[in-house]
Amino acid sequence: MDTRPKVSSLLNRMANYTNLTQGVKEHEEAENITEGKKKPTKTMLTAISMSAIATNGVVPAGGSYFMISRALGPEFGGAVGLCFYLGTTFAAAMYILGAIEIFLVYIVPRAAIFRSDDAFKESAAMLNNMRVYGTAFLVLMVLVVFIGVRYVNKFASLFLACVIVSILAIYAGAIKSSFAPPHFPVCMLGNRTLSSRHIDICSKTKEINNMTVPSKLWGFFCNSSQFFNATCDEYFVHNNVTSIQGIPGLASGIITENLWSNYLPKGEILEKPSAKSSDVLGSLNHEYVLVDITTSFTLLVGIFFPSVTGIMAGSNRSGDLKDAQKSIPIGTILAILTTSFVYLSNVVLFGACIEGVVLRDKFGDAVEGNLVVGTLSWPSPWVIVIGSFFSTCGAGLQSLTGAPRLLQAIAKDNIIPFLRVFGHSKANGEPTWALLLTAAIAELGILIASLDLVAPILSMFFLMCYLFVNLACALQTLLRTPNWRPRFRYYHWTLSFMGMSICLALMFISSWYYAIVAMVIAGMIYKYIEYQGAEKEWGDGIRGLSLSAARFALLRLEEGPPHTKNWRPQLLVLLKLDEDLHVKHPRLLTFASQLKAGKGLTIVGSVIVGNFLENYGEALAAEQTIKHLMEAEKVKGFCQLVVAAKLREGISHLIQSCGLGGMKHNTVVMGWPNGWRQSEDARAWKTFIGTVRVTTAAHLALLVAKNVSFFPSNVEPFSEGNIDVWWIVHDGGMLMLLPFLLKQHKVWRKCSIRIFTVAQLEDNSIQMKKDLATFLYHLRIEAEVEVVEMHDSDISAYTYERTLMMEQRSQMLRHMRLSKTERDREAQLVKDRNSMLRLTSIGSDEDEETETYQEKVHMTWTKDKYMASRGQKAKSMEGFQDLLNMRPDQSNVRRMHTAVKLNEVIVNKSHEAKLVLLNMPGPPRNPEGDENYMEFLEVLTEGLERVLLVRGGGSEVITIYS
Repeated sequence: MDTRPKVSSLLNRMANYTNLTQGVKEHEEAENITEGKKKPTKTMLTAISMSAIATNGVVPAGGSYFMISRALGPEFGGAVGLCFYLGTTFAAAMYILGAIEIFLVYIVPRAAIFRSDDAFKESAAMLNNMRVYGTAFLVLMVLVVFIGVRYVNKFASLFLACVIVSILAIYAGAIKSSFAPPHFPVCMLGNRTLSSRHIDICSKTKEINNMTVPSKLWGFFCNSSQFFNATCDEYFVHNNVTSIQGIPGLASGIITENLWSNYLPKGEILEKPSAKSSDVLGSLNHEYVLVDITTSFTLLVGIFFPSVTGIMAGSNRSGDLKDAQKSIPIGTILAILTTSFVYLSNVVLFGACIEGVVLRDKFGDAVEGNLVVGTLSWPSPWVIVIGSFFSTCGAGLQSLTGAPRLLQAIAKDNIIPFLRVFGHSKANGEPTWALLLTAAIAELGILIASLDLVAPILSMFFLMCYLFVNLACALQTLLRTPNWRPRFRYYHWTLSFMGMSICLALMFISSWYYAIVAMVIAGMIYKYIEYQGAEKEWGDGIRGLSLSAARFALLRLEEGPPHTKNWRPQLLVLLKLDEDLHVKHPRLLTFASQLKAGKGLTIVGSVIVGNFLENYGEALAAEQTIKHLMEAEKVKGFCQLVVAAKLREGISHLIQSCGLGGMKHNTVVMGWPNGWRQSEDARAWKTFIGTVRVTTAAHLALLVAKNVSFFPSNVEPFSEGNIDVWWIVHDGGMLMLLPFLLKQHKVWRKCSIRIFTVAQLEDNSIQMKKDLATFLYHLRIEAEVEVVEMHDSDISAYTYERTLMMEQRSQMLRHMRLSKTERDREAQLVKDRNSMLRLTSIGSDEDEETETYQEKVHMTWTKDKYMASRGQKAKSMEGFQDLLNMRPDQSNVRRMHTAVKLNEVIVNKSHEAKLVLLNMPGPPRNPEGDENYMEFLEVLTEGLERVLLVRGGGSEVITIYS
């Protein structure tokens, strides 16, 4: 029976789709209403990007976290989501500190617990007061949120009303100041601003009972003396005390003086540039109004930016909107334009109505601690004071409501294991554990106590969030993701890129060290999620970016063959499976991981004999088994399973088709067919020889591991020992490169390399050893060199022709009378040309092809020597071809003699070696000699514990040049 849904029911479900989780509605209702109003122009670019993402589909609880994680993947989503959570949590601390500052400075100054008469210690006492009261406020707010979000929501209208009334009061006061400015005197000594907290009158003297006597101000500058003949501060003597209007009004023209920036260091005296002052330094006095913190543009940006962190409020409410794709862009952009106008107009009004020294007086020392904005507003300063207090309290409550729900959304996605506990909640969806963690982190911000220090911290986290929103938008546009179809049309990827750049710049402008700390935190979270292996797959843009980068790299690789210096073994590891689809020799994969050390390409292939339609399930099961083994052995690569009617055909298909473009394997790794003599099925070793032939035809290198079960695991490093290389044939330098690569792994790192080569008795063994040592020196490979002399004429002739002719080459170069540098260069050319001959080994199928290639190569020696060399080679090859292509009536004694003699020498020298590398001869042209070929290799390697037979691919893989 067909259980697929009908089109009508499917459309109904899609139209009524919702992915809101439990507790989301409360979370959305608890969002900061005032926070959504605070967006200046510079966040417009992020708003455009956010509108594009919000109109590209449903955005449920989690807001920006949901958008980033679904666009850039769980790693970026988790990292930025946690940063956004931390930013929201620190915002709660900042709002609470702001409320406490208003409470202690402007509402009930007498409530301060810690006090100090020393002006320099007064700020420290204030910080302690904010820590105590801030902690108390935090506990009270957490209790309110714990009881229920509905209680927080009941105050939402009150908070909004406070903000609107405060803004209107400021505009009304600014207009009134143009014709009736408020009485707001500021006492000045010369052009320096005086504190009004301890002086009784803004004058040096005062009248008491018709007598002129010194004022308190006189005593502060004249050694506490109340006599006119006292010694006074020089600046006090030469300058007059005057009183100016702190709020001269809109029509005063003060804006011309306030138009330009004037950043001051901490401890500097606030001065009015246009006031008259004698050019006398004087001494620093506590009665001056001093700058409380070193100011700069970057600092002010960091302090100001938290007021614009409500950019995501609209997207978080997408689940409650009738038409989110229409409402979010319009509502967000109009809110930004409105609040930008409010911010900019207030900046202009303050600069046009208020003296600069008053604007810089953070704590109102010059105006008896009064709130300057409150004095400007109409009808009463208490409108601003009370409104600001309740607004900051409300913002803190709403941050404590939203942050735990954001953490809960991240925890429920289960991408960060240790956060799972914070995904639990009460029956009504309230995230209890997340609330407790949020309160603990907010307490850290309160203990910092200083708003100026807390603000840049949360600015970093919010800016990072906005940065990745822009990145997600730009990335999906540039990659042309098929699912990227936003309804918001007024968008271009350059706007997102510009927004991302500005966010990054603002992070370092506001505080470069906080920016680095925030990035390090995000990076650590990213790597942790990546290390744990996020199981979520949301079709992220990073995957699309990886595909585009891979495509670009693959096309670049197609431009030409790799240079010798760039050659590295790209492995195709052929694994054999048993009847239960388990890997027979897992140590082969272990050896591959040691050889690659996690670098380069590794393809693990296997063949299942049968019909694809019938064995598809088995292929999937075998693939999962191999992938688990690869993960256990830490092999980073790909798995390729082939179902074929015959094993040999399947292996041939793997060798031909694995890889893509220039990213293909150049080396095949396989195991030796153990027990091939006892096997009743001759296909086992015939498949092995067939694989060798296919590899040779494909010009691929071949590595055959014998006794692979004795190879070490990744947790069994050798503390000492040797890796012995028996260099009988130069087939591209594989024998030199492989031990060097193995020693990069911890298992083989402490082993030493020994290189053996075979010489005739009449050869100059001393010179050969010296030349080989020089060659290895140029290759930058540290190894012990030994030349072994053998009596057998056959193996000597073979060795003389097929090894790198050190002696002959040296004589040839000396005959050409080249300089040392030229000789080194010519030596490399001779070696490279020899590689073009594709020198194989005993009785290879390619002997005839070698002669053809040789005709095309212009060698550096004379024609006579060249012809003699060809003749000698032909004679040598003819003899060794007979070894492996013996007619049935010939004795096997001569065929085995060479293998036995060579094996005796190898076992004698390398019986204790941890690994022996040998040249692997190619199979005979005549298939009738296949069994003799297997016997030859068996006898050659007998008595050795670990053997790696190596056959080059016909090209040089190592060079003496950098």
